[in-house]
Amino acid sequence: MSEHSHQVALFDWADRAKGKHPELSMMFAIPNGGQRHPAVAKKLKAEGVKRGVPDVCLPVSRHGFHGLYIELKRPKEPGKQAGKATKPQIQWMQDLNDAGYLAVLCVGWDAAKTTIIGYLTPPDDL
Repeated sequence: MSEHSHQVALFDWADRAKGKHPELSMMFAIPNGGQRHPAVAKKLKAEGVKRGVPDVCLPVSRHGFHGLYIELKRPKEPGKQAGKATKPQIQWMQDLNDAGYLAVLCVGWDAAKTTIIGYLTPPDDL
């Protein structure tokens, strides 16, 4: 599965899980990656798209954090390497964590789902 497929799977799960976790209706993707025509990339940069911003945001405060950001990577598959965070992505996660958000790297959509459930679960229910 590609990183795209993992992100699609994560949002498919989130749509189905909104009954149990209504906050998931606020989760959104940040379209800052991928290959683009240079003219489109220039336009998006002018609009404020920034390299390295995590892929997913859940703007819901929990556990003392302002919100959750996830940088999603695909896991290792036969003949392919696992996705790795770039230096700009690592810096963004560090800066977000320093600013009071929880920003994490998740390898695979299932890891992201587990992270989100843990984030949304009250400490007494863990």
